[in-house]
Amino acid sequence: MTAPPRRSSLNAARRARELAALPGEVVDVLVVGLGATGAGAALDAASRGLSVAAIDAHDLAFGTSRWSSKLIHGGLRYLASGQLDVAYESAVERGVLMRRTAPHLLGALPFVMPLTPMVPRRQERLVRGGLAAGDALRLAAGTPRGLLPGPRRLSAAETLRLAPALRPDGLRGGLLSWDGRLADDARLVTAIARTAAAHGARILTRCRALTVTGEGALVRDERTGRTFPVRTRSVINAAGVWAGGLVDGVRLLPSRGTHLVLRAGSLGGTAAGMQVPVPGSRARFVLVLPQGDGRVYVGLTDEPADGPIPDVPEPTEGEIGFLLDILGSVLETPVRRADVAGAFAGLRPLLDDGPAREGGGAGTHADISRRHRVLTSPDGVVTVVGGKLTTYRRMAEDAVDAVLASGRLGPARPSRTARIPLVGAGAAARPGAAPPPPGVPARLVRRYGAEAPLLAALAREEGPGSLEPVVPGLPVLGVELAWAVRHEGALDVGDLLDRRTRIGLVPEDRAAAVPAAEAVLRRHAPSPGTTPDTRDDPDSSPSSPQL
Repeated sequence: MTAPPRRSSLNAARRARELAALPGEVVDVLVVGLGATGAGAALDAASRGLSVAAIDAHDLAFGTSRWSSKLIHGGLRYLASGQLDVAYESAVERGVLMRRTAPHLLGALPFVMPLTPMVPRRQERLVRGGLAAGDALRLAAGTPRGLLPGPRRLSAAETLRLAPALRPDGLRGGLLSWDGRLADDARLVTAIARTAAAHGARILTRCRALTVTGEGALVRDERTGRTFPVRTRSVINAAGVWAGGLVDGVRLLPSRGTHLVLRAGSLGGTAAGMQVPVPGSRARFVLVLPQGDGRVYVGLTDEPADGPIPDVPEPTEGEIGFLLDILGSVLETPVRRADVAGAFAGLRPLLDDGPAREGGGAGTHADISRRHRVLTSPDGVVTVVGGKLTTYRRMAEDAVDAVLASGRLGPARPSRTARIPLVGAGAAARPGAAPPPPGVPARLVRRYGAEAPLLAALAREEGPGSLEPVVPGLPVLGVELAWAVRHEGALDVGDLLDRRTRIGLVPEDRAAAVPAAEAVLRRHAPSPGTTPDTRDDPDSSPSSPQL
């Protein structure tokens, strides 16, 4: 079997070992929160030579980072609202991901905006101008046309070929554009966290920060209930929508974004995305996002999320109805409520700037700036909020820069994360690379990149059926569950089905997959307090470490 990626492996054995050692040490940086930004901060700090511990009360990508539209976009919406700096930053970070750090997880998705009678020609001209400006941003960011083709106008016949579910009556054509689409947002976070681990960061899930100061935190191991202090020279609060509960003075206005999950057949098997304008808005669209796994996402809303912050937000029937109504306005056969296989909602951690908001007034949540902010509390805790998935790397870099600017640490190298490939982003994963070796399924290449042959080798070790679907009709393979436990830090059924794979987005599919997930956990994951399997623990084998 090909040597496993020991330095980047996350599993119960590594967690137990690193958790046991942590109370006796003083680390340079403690990161609270393991979404994209927190995992990115752990990677940024560790790759600069700092000692890092990163904790989360739940799991990798448990919060907002798994509820996105799975888009790495160039900021067209921000151009429409005049946020040129945000749009440019988005285009630059999209290029970094597509060209260098995660080409195996990111591809180009075509979008069609249907020109129906509800889209006046003036709006068509405005959108065409915006698409041209977005293409100029792509050029300025250095992303080649080979990765993101340019926009153009389509005839009605071309539009229907790309989006066959559209209503042909009155259709005068469409506008074609391209943007970046992730294979999976939670998979991106897992890759960031594993890359941070390969650089020495301690990635510790199921560890809840009860209190936080500039010198450390009181932490509870949620698997055992044990409470212990973590001493540190600096703290980065990357807890997203929960950030205000850890540090005084951080005021957030969470916004709920809801998506529907449809079976691909509901929309005629479309392979192209769609942008359906929301009536009365210049910059809002309902997006149709085919996923390549037999599912299509439709989103998203932008509604205030008042009250306590739930662990898992729930879509409202009103939001589901809104999305179905907008989608139905352009389809030949509208999607019914009974056709909705699942729905999910995420909360955006938008900063409440009060009068400093865009336009100087309260406005709507859709009007609040998506610029990220880095705040330092009187006792030195650095909090990073706002922003979006596309710019996680820049947010993380700015947070670590703020820690270094505080003078609490000695000198450190400048950020290198714009040049560090994430695990799986080897030469074999890049567009145009040679086909994978025989016996390596194409799905594994699309989701695991250069590590796909390692999964195929693990499948041979796991035995018959490991390269078969976990649930009939879905592409997730049995070996992906075993890999998640042995190398990606999955500890329970929720980790496997809701984050390492996305089976759980459809309740019916999740229920069917639970027995397979439980069987994998019985084979590979010990219960708290038992001796972990050390086969893939980076310190338990003499094998040469690898990234």
